[in-house]
Amino acid sequence: MDYIELVKIYQELEKTTKRLEKTEIVSNFIKKVPTEHLSDIIHLLEGRIFPEWDERNIGFSSRLMIKAISQATGISMKDVESRWSKMGDLGDVAEELTSKKKQSTLFSSKLTVKKVFENIRKLAELEGKGTVDKKISLVAELLTSASPKESRFIARTILEDLRVGIAAGILRDAIAKAFNQEIKKVELAFVLTVDYGEVAKLSKNNELKAVSLKPGKPIKMMLAITASNVDEGFEYLGNPMQCEFKLDGFRIQIHKYKNEIRLFTRRMENVTKQFPDLVKIAKNHIKGDSFILDAEAVSYDKKTKKYLPFQNISQRIKRKYNIEEMAEKFPIELNVFDCIFFNNKSLMNEQLIERRKLIESIIKPETGKIRTTEKLITSDFKEAKRFFKESLEQGTEGI
Repeated sequence: MDYIELVKIYQELEKTTKRLEKTEIVSNFIKKVPTEHLSDIIHLLEGRIFPEWDERNIGFSSRLMIKAISQATGISMKDVESRWSKMGDLGDVAEELTSKKKQSTLFSSKLTVKKVFENIRKLAELEGKGTVDKKISLVAELLTSASPKESRFIARTILEDLRVGIAAGILRDAIAKAFNQEIKKVELAFVLTVDYGEVAKLSKNNELKAVSLKPGKPIKMMLAITASNVDEGFEYLGNPMQCEFKLDGFRIQIHKYKNEIRLFTRRMENVTKQFPDLVKIAKNHIKGDSFILDAEAVSYDKKTKKYLPFQNISQRIKRKYNIEEMAEKFPIELNVFDCIFFNNKSLMNEQLIERRKLIESIIKPETGKIRTTEKLITSDFKEAKRFFKESLEQGTEGI
């Protein structure tokens, strides 16, 4: 498939801010996309190369883009940078300067989606000596072959700033409409795969039922709905209601598969290497051949044993060096509150009360290492309010 066909869709999407119109544009387009290109096309519509859960990133800076535009057009870096300061968008700069190329385009060729996708993907995979020059050459190669309009969207995709207004909800609805699937089924498939490219292919082949949880690969976490008071909580959830202390830590998925533990944040970042202490705790204190647990990791003061604010634990999330030193300085306790998968079985359709029973049976609690969240199951408004007050007195964020 020629890249210009995708560019035409980008241009259509730029012309409207209306959600329904964008959904219609995407739906009509992906209906016609061959299956072998569908996943790549979906990712490019999102303005990405890798699915959301994938750790790889393009990692191409604005400074490198200036060099690539200069190399592709024969225009000095100083002039490219001057245009950027005036226009504020290197995609627009690439479009304008590509139309004024000084370099010969004798060896340029028509761009395909496959070529664009492969060149950009290589940016994340190159390593070793001379990597920067190789990356610049890969981008310059695309810009040399690109038309002005293609250059704009190539630059924006590489800089991860596509600007065509494709939200996840639009992609979900467009996939459902294009392939006659229920929106709820498409959304569930995305929660399990965190990859609309894969979801689109499954939808086209009518294989959404085949989607299942896989330990070792992060899933999209459900977020809480805020209630302003206990009465509102009962109104949302009914009686009885399960209340749990809300802790000021960071959300973490604990995966076990083939005797390997992996840890993922709410944003699906793999932080297994940053938290060897948590890996050890999971191995020693959680029974099961395979599982996916949802937990809150909370830092605490070694002397007082009181929980510390999130700022303390946040210092460990991005840490690459002195990991053991940080683990000693900011120890962490895992507070487990849900089990989504256990011993090769998804528990997503099981009731919370049953999942909680399972958690309590597979976890060996130890203060300062791992426990289940403090909970109360009640139909009594006063009891729930007392529990809420107690949670605040213990320094948590509420229930």
